[in-house]
Amino acid sequence: MLNQKNMTSNDRHEEGMIQLFTNHTGTKMLALTSSFPFFFIGTIRGVLDDYVMVFVETTNVAELENRVWNLHIHDIEVFYLEQEGWPTIPVLGENGGGG
Repeated sequence: MLNQKNMTSNDRHEEGMIQLFTNHTGTKMLALTSSFPFFFIGTIRGVLDDYVMVFVETTNVAELENRVWNLHIHDIEVFYLEQEGWPTIPVLGENGGGG
């Protein structure tokens, strides 16, 4: 880790994201990315360098589900972490979800 005074804003952002995902290992996550396959719903398994390891339950391509994906933190455009008292991430399926 760089000395805090010598860190750029990008360095601080990356370090903050790494710490956030590390602190939420075991948490269900929805992540949107700018590249294919565009969205992932799954559970954070851990963090390795600047990659968050997610066991993906749902994505827009069924063949890519039920396996661990390593998402580069810089590729995550938007994310949501389930937390107590907050709305849960819906279970999506071929029939359009739980509704």
